[in-house]
Amino acid sequence: MMTLREATEEDIPLILQFVKELAMYEHLENEVVATPQLMRYWIFEQKKASVLFCCHDGLEVGFALYFYNYSTWKGCCGIYIEDLYVQKAYRGKGFGKGLITRIAQIANKEGCARVEWACLDWNQSSIDFYKSLGAKPMEDWSVFRLTGLALHSFSEN
Repeated sequence: MMTLREATEEDIPLILQFVKELAMYEHLENEVVATPQLMRYWIFEQKKASVLFCCHDGLEVGFALYFYNYSTWKGCCGIYIEDLYVQKAYRGKGFGKGLITRIAQIANKEGCARVEWACLDWNQSSIDFYKSLGAKPMEDWSVFRLTGLALHSFSEN
């Protein structure tokens, strides 16, 4: 039986565990530098993101972390899903769909224009899953990122 619940501050170790599991799945485990202190500050004190867990018989088996963005073209907010992860044993059983459905319900209830996320090009099983939901890949768009030393150097100009 699947249930969904919002994360609380006490869930920070579990959130970080799932973030690390997702990073391993994406072959990016060396990229995770988040700490419990940073998560507490940004998610729970500053309220810059929200986390949902999907549970099987009360056991957390996946999560989604999302936040609001703003579309100048639409003139309203949207929701961006930063992370969506379900443990391997529970994939294909509706948990990921349940998380996205709940986020879509939140978006609709709050009048958001869209829900969007990024997916690694090699992750065909996820791409197929997202397309099965009716999601469309963005054509002619590339993601750009300033981070680390490049961000610091640029911001000093």
